Amino acid sequence: MALTMNDVDRFEAFRPRLEAIAYRLLGSASEAEDAVQETFLRWQAADVGRIEVPEAWLTKVLTNLCLNQLTSARARRETYVGQWLPEPLLAGDPMLGPADTAEQRESVSYAVLALLERLSPGERAVYVLREAFDYPHREIAEILDITEAASQQIFHRAKKHVADGKARTEIDEAAARRIIDEFLAAATTGRTEPLVRLLTQDAISIGDGGGKVPARTKPFEGALAVAKFMRGLFKPSRAKRALAGGSPEVHATTANGDPAVVAVLDGRVIGVMCLEVTDEGIAAFRSQANPDKLERATRRWAATDHGEPLLNAF
Repeated sequence: MALTMNDVDRFEAFRPRLEAIAYRLLGSASEAEDAVQETFLRWQAADVGRIEVPEAWLTKVLTNLCLNQLTSARARRETYVGQWLPEPLLAGDPMLGPADTAEQRESVSYAVLALLERLSPGERAVYVLREAFDYPHREIAEILDITEAASQQIFHRAKKHVADGKARTEIDEAAARRIIDEFLAAATTGRTEPLVRLLTQDAISIGDGGGKVPARTKPFEGALAVAKFMRGLFKPSRAKRALAGGSPEVHATTANGDPAVVAVLDGRVIGVMCLEVTDEGIAAFRSQANPDKLERATRRWAATDHGEPLLNAF
């Protein structure tokens, strides 16, 4: 049966929420878009007049598509070149989804998305649906074809795994800008000590180049090692400019709610570095440089006013 315009409109009204769910489940904006489009095709093929609660039906279809995707993604990531990190979303991207509560904001932070990779697909689904979208366990049980008690148990287990790895401090945009300014000022002095003072003792730096952009296959660990790496990263050199194809502009923004440094060359985002900030200092730098994971960031960048760059790198 062909969809009416009303049926299409009902789906489109729910698309932003579906995309936000899929992004948290998959850690990839492009894969989230694909999953939502496949959900639309299932909606198109269904007898929608017989679907009593479209939101529940669509969420169930989408979630199960994402669970299948996560299972195959795990196999692909075993052969991924270097470290795998999620695809970052810049400030204001609608795919970030609801941000009314601390739990919702936390669930889409870059640090938590990285931690969610430790969970099984089922644990990740329960955590996302409950923590980020406040679905009751009764509905989660229906979506995943499990019991309500099982949903509760899985959620508590998943939440413990995620909580064990995070101590993030919530940062507003003004504070994020101050942190980035302070970090860049320290990183461009050419000295290690100012950077070390900003970091926690166990700070780490992880980069994802996807085998397409040079990136260390193992994280830098410890304040001194991370500081030395950052000092070198922001030290200008002819070789770096040749490798990048020019001298990128460096801007301060937020990505996934975290303070972020964005490197832009000829209007194209070539790197996003998210800072995980705790009360003790900067605990982690997670840098996305894989061009396949920066296409949406580039589109978002082109559509927003971002002001003058803070500096030119390299």
